[in-house]
Amino acid sequence: MRTLVIETATAACSVALIDSGRVVARAHEIVGRGHAERLIPMIAALPDGGRADHVLVDVGPGSFTGVRVGIAAARGLALGWGVSVSGYSSLPLVAAAAFRNRPDADPDTYNPDIAVVMEGGHGEVFMQAFSADLSPHADLASLKPDAARVAVGSLPAVGNGLRWLADSSEPDSGVTETLPDAADAILLPAALTALPARPIYGRAPDAKPSLPKPAAIR
Repeated sequence: MRTLVIETATAACSVALIDSGRVVARAHEIVGRGHAERLIPMIAALPDGGRADHVLVDVGPGSFTGVRVGIAAARGLALGWGVSVSGYSSLPLVAAAAFRNRPDADPDTYNPDIAVVMEGGHGEVFMQAFSADLSPHADLASLKPDAARVAVGSLPAVGNGLRWLADSSEPDSGVTETLPDAADAILLPAALTALPARPIYGRAPDAKPSLPKPAAIR
């Protein structure tokens, strides 16, 4: 089965075609906020215009606008092609790539776990720690930098939110700034690519519904 993967949850915009467990085509660009303008042309430039039997999309957490752009495109293509659509989360994707890229280490000091720290909003970061099999240590959390620094502790950390953790960003600290890449979806187990195609925001909305005004006393 050929799968089109869409990744727009951060400043990166990337797409990939995966067929029979192999990445057959990919594109990856740093676009900042230009996902809406670049995504469809990137898909169109893939073999067969990106046509696939299934569409897989990053549902977050990440950029509010980026996540929604990706999901809208995924749903639209799936509807037009008459194929299925599902989601995956940016956090285990980044963790999977980090585990793949880890250099050999001294077994006496090697930590088998990784913390993913992704840029959130309003001065917070999304943080979640994973074991090598991508099982999470806990639910993802949106944390202030000080709290995230404590939560990360001595774990190796990756993600695009590390600049918020100033104390963990010193040279030679083992910290690596990383953006998700659609082609890395090939590293995810099936259970992590079967999420509903709807956003994971990772934090409560800023706007709260207004309460009804009490009835006037007559």
